[in-house]
Amino acid sequence: MAKVGFMSLGCPKNLVDSEVMLGHLRLKGFTITPDPAQAEILVVNTCGFIESAKKESIEAILQAAAYKKDGACRKLVVAGCMVERYRDQLLADMPEIDACLGTRDIEHIAEVLGASDRLFEPERDPGYLYSEASPRLLTTPAASAYLKISEGCDHSCAFCIIPAIRGPQRSRTVASVVAEARQLVAGGVLEINLVGQDTTDFGRDLGDPDALEKLVRALGAVEGLKWFRIHYAYPNRLTDGLLHAIAETPNCAKYLDMPLQHGDAGVLKAMARGGGRKPFLKLLEKARRIIPDVFIRSNFIVGFPSEDEAAFGELRAFVEEARFEHVGVFTYSLEEGTPAFGLGDPVPVRTKNSRKRILMELQQKICRERNRGLEGRVLDVLVEGTHEETDMVFKGRHMGQAPEVDGGVLIVGGDVVPGTIQPVRITKGHAYDLVGEVVEGGAEEAVRRFEESRRARS
Repeated sequence: MAKVGFMSLGCPKNLVDSEVMLGHLRLKGFTITPDPAQAEILVVNTCGFIESAKKESIEAILQAAAYKKDGACRKLVVAGCMVERYRDQLLADMPEIDACLGTRDIEHIAEVLGASDRLFEPERDPGYLYSEASPRLLTTPAASAYLKISEGCDHSCAFCIIPAIRGPQRSRTVASVVAEARQLVAGGVLEINLVGQDTTDFGRDLGDPDALEKLVRALGAVEGLKWFRIHYAYPNRLTDGLLHAIAETPNCAKYLDMPLQHGDAGVLKAMARGGGRKPFLKLLEKARRIIPDVFIRSNFIVGFPSEDEAAFGELRAFVEEARFEHVGVFTYSLEEGTPAFGLGDPVPVRTKNSRKRILMELQQKICRERNRGLEGRVLDVLVEGTHEETDMVFKGRHMGQAPEVDGGVLIVGGDVVPGTIQPVRITKGHAYDLVGEVVEGGAEEAVRRFEESRRARS
């Protein structure tokens, strides 16, 4: 069978789609190669969320197309969100593309690769949702995986195109998610990151608004799952019951990822989000009271059409008061097809970038202060491997750090075992990363835990 290479762009939800496609190809006998120059078929799984993501996707398609001239590639397939938005335009403007595959067609990947018709489209399932029965080939570090608990979104945030691309909210069942979690653990995964467009909406479309709380408690009973983490929580869906479930489930990471988007009530209303500085501060206070030592991450958008200097000042004051452990800041991107498209893009790019820089500098100061407060503490750290720049330093993450988006722990000295969770004493806190050393006897304990887990899986 042909050798297939993959380029996966965008968010972790898109990465899960890529892993499902890879799983199907492996089942069908295709050979997967990490070297695009050796691939006879190249698949680019695109992101089409905002303008910068679209540009990155186009660049990746052109890069892949170059291998049709200089490499072994004879077929280029484009998949994902860009296809959902611009299928006809992509096929018309880029003759290098041999086939397209939408977000609800991913389990037909082998069928599309084998089709001779450039315009071939498999029969679509509008309610498509992958499950524990879907094959997956993980591409994340061996001990960590993402698990998508739902697809689509029922919100109508003014800046967001996702409902038009991914469709309405479609939740898996608690039993389905737990079954896949057990499969992942059986394959050696220690950490699971739960993702969905709005994880706190999980189960509402099935008539169960408390489904996420039930899922948290059910995953707490999965033997061998060291910790799991909830991403993309919508603030008005963060119930007391869910907060208590997180607090009371030992292997649920004391971590909340809540993309609040802004702190000014007027801007949030224009975004069709709701909320504001004062109610958000009350929510954060409650979360920290119910879940002691919780690590909280949020994302914000600067430069939305109705954001003036006063509104930005409200956001800046909110970030300063909230003292998040982790923050991401994005500049507003005008997107056709979104409710806010008619508002135009009146905030100058220079102003957007300036506001982003101001927020990130403020948050950098807060992160440094918070990380210095961790000095001297012993934290369990998932060791991922050696640092990119030197094999003398290992890197990992503690329970309050999500992969890719948060900082990490640099481990200097000691007997370090990659792929295990080891106790690390934090010796230095920097703006984003921590530095530490494995406590005496920590490596032996990590190996013992690993062997026990392996025996349990077998």
